[in-house]
Amino acid sequence: MSAAGTSPPNVTAMTQSFSTTSHNFTFDFTTHNSTNNLTNVTAQKMSTSDKDLQDFMIGLCLAIASSIFIGTSFILKKLGLLRYARKEAMRAGQGGYGYLKEWMWWTGMILMTSGECANFAAYAFAPATLVTPLGALSVIVSAVLSARILKEKLNILGKVGCVLCVLGSTMMVIHSPKEQEIHSVYDMMMKMTEPAFIVFGAILLIVAIVSIVYFAPKYGQKNVLVYVTICSSLGCFTVMGCKGVGTAINATLRGNNEFTNWMTYFLIGVIVVCILLQLNYLNRALDTFNTAVVTPIYYVFFTSFVITGSAILFQEFEKMPALDIVGDLCGFLVIVVGIFLLNAFKDMKISWRNLPKAAKEPEIPETDSVGSTGVTNSTFADIREIEARISRNMSADCITRTISEESDSNENEYSTDKHNGSSPIHEI
Repeated sequence: MSAAGTSPPNVTAMTQSFSTTSHNFTFDFTTHNSTNNLTNVTAQKMSTSDKDLQDFMIGLCLAIASSIFIGTSFILKKLGLLRYARKEAMRAGQGGYGYLKEWMWWTGMILMTSGECANFAAYAFAPATLVTPLGALSVIVSAVLSARILKEKLNILGKVGCVLCVLGSTMMVIHSPKEQEIHSVYDMMMKMTEPAFIVFGAILLIVAIVSIVYFAPKYGQKNVLVYVTICSSLGCFTVMGCKGVGTAINATLRGNNEFTNWMTYFLIGVIVVCILLQLNYLNRALDTFNTAVVTPIYYVFFTSFVITGSAILFQEFEKMPALDIVGDLCGFLVIVVGIFLLNAFKDMKISWRNLPKAAKEPEIPETDSVGSTGVTNSTFADIREIEARISRNMSADCITRTISEESDSNENEYSTDKHNGSSPIHEI
């Protein structure tokens, strides 16, 4: 007899069988769902990968087109300024604005605007680590066209400086912190009110105002860094404003109207004012200095200010590894060297032809020991000293002989005059 509360063997077996079947069914159902989910995720990743590749190619083409447009615009604007200067009017570097009547200048202006728009659009498709370094292509385009069209000379040290500026800026972009996503003008405003960015913006604004009021009238015609610093500092505010307005447009297209926020119109005002001042001083720089010098320095300063401002605004320095910090420092040092080569040696006529030859000139042995010629360095020193003494003695003898000859001549003249019965005193 079975104990009380104990199930019969058949019932127990049926219960275990049902439980096992239910467990297997549940496991198979879960496995099937997991397989379906994995398949959906894989398909979604493949679809996302294809979309990312397509966006990458669009951003790449836009960035390259932007660099070509901007590099060419510098040359066309320079041609317009030169045509205006031939009319013997006040030049742009002296504060004149007659270049606004030149169609060549406006062609360059249209190309620059198109390039900036393409560059702005490229950030919507490709990462900043791709778009920003490709801006260095505008330096190459401008340097090549200035040599071909404007016949401006850039010595070998200037070319090396251009390359170093591009390499240094590229290193800083590669190792710089990545930009965080912002989804509304409110997010942008909150980040702009943080102390770090307020200090950075205040310093940049003070530098721009002091340069405009004091340095530009006094040193603007002598130092290219004055006008370039003004353009670059104002350009940093322009980029920040463009990012904010771009965010407002994207949010508005998604259904969240950001044009009811006063911050949007404030950013538009910042963009307009900064662009007008930036173009004014950029025209002065191009009219006063060599285009191949202005372009790379402007690129370096502008890119450095924008990278620094973006990093401070989005506060991503805390996530930077040590390798990126070292890369940023190395890139900055390379930029400094490039700027030094561009400015310090820009007026020197240095080319491949007048560089030192590879073949060594015959040299005098520097050791005191007897060499293959059998003559020591001390012997050469003795010979030089003897030659110097002979030269000094010959010079002294020549002077003494000349004085004695002059005195003899005077005595002869005096005796002749005395013999004739006249003298210098008598004649007076």
